[in-house]
Amino acid sequence: MKIAISSDHAGYDLKEEIREILLKLDHEVVDLGPESADSVDYPDYGKAAGVAIADGVASRAIIVCGSGIGISIAANRNPAVRAALCTSGLMARLSRQHNDANVLALGARLSGIETVKDCIHEFLNTPFEGGRHQRRVDKLS
Repeated sequence: MKIAISSDHAGYDLKEEIREILLKLDHEVVDLGPESADSVDYPDYGKAAGVAIADGVASRAIIVCGSGIGISIAANRNPAVRAALCTSGLMARLSRQHNDANVLALGARLSGIETVKDCIHEFLNTPFEGGRHQRRVDKLS
């Protein structure tokens, strides 16, 4: 799967860990930045992930900031994005099953690496259930 990743400065270290996790799982990674932990503005990187999804550069994205809140708000401004801020594997699984989430948002200051790995596993391996959920997802776009 082709997966875009981006973060702000607070999420930079976790983004780098996520890149390694994805590469070990044989996914193609599109790193949208930043390239260091120097201070940047999270809206720019949330927007970049949204554009990558909308333009078909990647089929999914994982975005990170300190809390995950700001960058998920920024990404969700793009109508093609269904970004879900998840703090557990269950949340990630339900975001895929019921909401067909295409962007996983994580908070670097809120989740440890084992939780992040669980979220990534569920986000990448859980199919959308469709059915009654499709009608609701259609109303989001």
